[in-house]
Amino acid sequence: METVERLIRSAQELLWERGYVGTSPKAIQRAADAGQGSMYHHFAGKAELAKAAIERSGSELRAAAETQLGGDGTATERITGYLGREREVLKGCQVGRLAADPDVIADPVLRAPVAETFEWLRGRLAEVVAEGKRNGEYPESLDPERTAATIAAVLQGGYVLARAAGSTEPFELAVNGLVDLLEAK
Repeated sequence: METVERLIRSAQELLWERGYVGTSPKAIQRAADAGQGSMYHHFAGKAELAKAAIERSGSELRAAAETQLGGDGTATERITGYLGREREVLKGCQVGRLAADPDVIADPVLRAPVAETFEWLRGRLAEVVAEGKRNGEYPESLDPERTAATIAAVLQGGYVLARAAGSTEPFELAVNGLVDLLEAK
C-alpha cells in the first residue's frame, strides 16, 4: 500500500476513534508507518490530511449505502437492508461521529464533507421513499424528504443511544421500530 493511502486510512481510523483534537500528526504517522517528511510531502498539514480522510469516509459511506438502496426489491426492502446492514454500532458512525466534533464543525473545510455526505444520504433516501410512494408502498401523504431525514436521524440517534448504553440493543430497537413504521400501511 502506498504511503499516501496508509496515511489516509490511518487518519480515518484515528478520527473515528479519537476525533480531530485527539488525532495528532505523530499518531497518524505511527499508525501509517510513515515519517514526518512523508506526511508533509503529501499533505500540507493535519487539516489537509483530515479533510482527505473525511472525504474518503464519506465516499465509503455513500458506496455502502448505495449497495442496499440501489439494489433490487421494494423501497421498504432496500431501506430495511440499508438499516440492517453490518455495522460497528458501538464505534458509532464514522462520519456521524465527526458531526459531534467541535473542531470539525467549527472548520468549514472539515465540516463540508460531513455535511455533503449527509445531504447525499437524505437525498438518496428521499428518492427511494418517493419511488415507494409511486409504487403504492407508502401513503400519498408521506413526505419523502421528511421521511428521509427521519431515517437518517433514527440511525444516527441509534448509534448515540447504543454507545451511551454500551450495548447494541438501543440501536437495534430504534432501527427495528423504524422498520415497523415503514412496513405499516
